[in-house]
Amino acid sequence: MEKQIYDKNNGLSYTLHGDYYIPDLKLNEEEPIYGKYGMLRKEFLREYRSAKYQYLLLIGKLTTHLNQVDQEAREQVWMLVEQMAEKQGVTEKLKMQNAMEWVGLMNNIRDSAEKIVLETIVYV
Repeated sequence: MEKQIYDKNNGLSYTLHGDYYIPDLKLNEEEPIYGKYGMLRKEFLREYRSAKYQYLLLIGKLTTHLNQVDQEAREQVWMLVEQMAEKQGVTEKLKMQNAMEWVGLMNNIRDSAEKIVLETIVYV
């Protein structure tokens, strides 16, 4: 028996392992560059949307999807933080006058923005 064969019908090559020919499959995934939100999305998909997770994994689009969600979530958090800080009057002037108050307000704003993004982008 030949060690490797190529099937012209389906375009796959096979390697002999014991008595069986196993297809030489390789995932065409791009390099994962996602961060916090991409990892949270991956865990959410794996746990609560397993069919979608498996589908994205099988077609080689999981990493692309996670990178896209991560980028979109980071941009949305940044934009919301900016808008909320402006609306609440949290400025550089306040930062100079009372740094601790500014830090507390910015932490609350960032937490609120992150909660919104998690509910609208990551956990959907």
